[in-house]
Amino acid sequence: MTIAIYKLAGRLDGASSPTHEKALQELLVGDINSIDIDLSELDYVSSAGLRVLLVAAKAAKAKGGRSRYFRPSRPPLRCSKSAASTKSFLSRPDTHHDGTHSPHSG
Repeated sequence: MTIAIYKLAGRLDGASSPTHEKALQELLVGDINSIDIDLSELDYVSSAGLRVLLVAAKAAKAKGGRSRYFRPSRPPLRCSKSAASTKSFLSRPDTHHDGTHSPHSG
């Protein structure tokens, strides 16, 4: 499993979602099949933003990988808890994995 790291900051909403969705899709090329998404600087997530995260998870799963979301700040965590399927949506790994791709800032 080869993992890319993607950092979100600010707002993940209808205005920013297309850019982030495209960037996340572009990370899943070649041997990269998983994405760790750092939410530590994310201030707000709308329903359009949640869709971006779910689409990334589905794309990674289709390649035999996974997506993980870590270090969520309070607002995104509250938003995600109101989503229907959040039991495995957020995780908080303390360290990065070996073999990670260079971080990509959003």
